[in-house]
Amino acid sequence: MANTAAILVPTLVVGLPLGVYLVFLGLSAVPYFQRNFLYAHKVHTLWWRDINKPEQWGFAKNQVTPFHLTTADNETLYAWHILPLPIYAQHEAKLSAQPSGISPDITATENFRLLRDDPTAKLIISFHGNAAQLTQGYRPAHYHSLTGLHSPYHLLTLDYRGFGLSSGTPTETGLIRDAEAAVRWAVDTAGVAPARIVLVGHSLGTAVAAAAGERFALREGWDFAGVVLVAGFSSLPDMLSGYAIAGWVPVLRPLTWWPWLLGKVMGRVVDRWDSAGRWREVVKGVKGRGGRLRLSLVHAKDDWDIPAHEDDKVFKAAVEGLTGGEVDGEEFEAEKKTRMVVRGKNSFIATWEEGDIVVRQELFPHGGHNSILTSAPVLVAVMKSFDLDDEFAP
Repeated sequence: MANTAAILVPTLVVGLPLGVYLVFLGLSAVPYFQRNFLYAHKVHTLWWRDINKPEQWGFAKNQVTPFHLTTADNETLYAWHILPLPIYAQHEAKLSAQPSGISPDITATENFRLLRDDPTAKLIISFHGNAAQLTQGYRPAHYHSLTGLHSPYHLLTLDYRGFGLSSGTPTETGLIRDAEAAVRWAVDTAGVAPARIVLVGHSLGTAVAAAAGERFALREGWDFAGVVLVAGFSSLPDMLSGYAIAGWVPVLRPLTWWPWLLGKVMGRVVDRWDSAGRWREVVKGVKGRGGRLRLSLVHAKDDWDIPAHEDDKVFKAAVEGLTGGEVDGEEFEAEKKTRMVVRGKNSFIATWEEGDIVVRQELFPHGGHNSILTSAPVLVAVMKSFDLDDEFAP
């Protein structure tokens, strides 16, 4: 009996986790489960707080207007329009007297009028990462950082289909349509020209922003004020092949021991999100038509969810769009160093500029995967997008 127990315990210790892992891999091959793992859209805290009451997250009364957007394929998306605090303060009495909660017609609100009727209004469209809803965790602090004291920026943020109170089920094609709906609302309904819009994406949102950039910069010939990517990744298969939850729980990394098996699993990824490839083509296309682009990449060195080297791949791809072809890795790194300002340990800014195209990468030593959103480099990147670095000066 003792010998049986001695054999059984180690077998369970090894076999049970291995069995769970194999079940996970099997489920991941099924698109339905794979997308639930990837988007984590059903993991949320909607039962704790009413997101139609933004004051719970420190916003002034009616500084935020919750409303609905409709996509081209008739999904209904939940969204917030947030006024910059200085503009809110100027119109506080009229704004606070309006009905609160979700607006049945945002175009009838004073908040919307302040955006639409200001020919100098500047708008940030924020695309959040996976999981939960637009009020989860660090996200409200991110909105505050962009719309707070001295800020001239309006902000639009939304929950993708299947997230929060939005209808539908997330897919790559679907989320791209959601991004298109947000941009179309800003330009066609609110009357904000693309040159007065900055797209900000975080994590999964960087891939959404890349797809929006591809859609409008290449097909429509639009030049946004800028695009800011925070904690981005090159493509989903590339990122997943080395991904570890919180930096230490491997997901597919064990499969690197069997490259053929890893290749088979990667071939089953249904939503590819090839951001690096998209930016290579966007930069190439904008350069070809003599357009303007301000692309900023910000990543924290201590990001344990998406390693900073993923950001390097996106930066290299964007530069290849400028140079007109693939650049040798060693030659690229050598040239990058000549264009780099080192600010200390694990901190630098590298800039590649040609004509009216600026591709900028900043590695910041702190902030992890989420808190980086509220850091100064993100705000500076937004300001530089508008070529108005001193805009926040009193």
